[in-house]
Amino acid sequence: MEQNELYPIFLKTNQLETLIVGGGFVALEKLSFLLKSSPNSKVTMVSPFFREETQELANKFGIKMIVDKYEKSYLSNKSIVIATTDKEAVNVEVYKDCKERNILVNVADNPPYCDFYMGGIVTKGNVKIAISTNGKSPTTAKRLRQFFEDVIPNNIDDLVKNLNEYRKSIKGNFEEKVEKLNEFTKSLVE
Repeated sequence: MEQNELYPIFLKTNQLETLIVGGGFVALEKLSFLLKSSPNSKVTMVSPFFREETQELANKFGIKMIVDKYEKSYLSNKSIVIATTDKEAVNVEVYKDCKERNILVNVADNPPYCDFYMGGIVTKGNVKIAISTNGKSPTTAKRLRQFFEDVIPNNIDDLVKNLNEYRKSIKGNFEEKVEKLNEFTKSLVE
């Protein structure tokens, strides 16, 4: 049986420099997705042209936009790169340049050229759930996201904040605290 071996992490994109190469529909989609989840992300975009909708979104969030064709010099000080052009040769060049510099890269809609995928995300206050289909079915991830948005209560954030306060008040060593929190939250899954 095939298994998803991806390791999920939550990045502080407000502390990392992200580059999006491209200015079309896919660039807009990736930028929108990133900013919806992490509105304070540090992003630079480079492309010979940008869609009007992309310019509007970028201006709203203070995204740096460079009107130019891709050059490897744009990778300087970048932690994450997303290639979204409609030119496969450019996307592969971005991928190879990133691999030479140990920069995490995602070539949109091309799983062999991805170090990571941008899966479905559900956010309710401090609670965030990431959904991955191992790059095989973004539509399934989208539907699962919609499902979880509906079933997770809107007040889940109140529970998280209250448990955080309770956690601070618990006495004992780490194992004892975990045991008390597990007992206290057991009813959530029953």
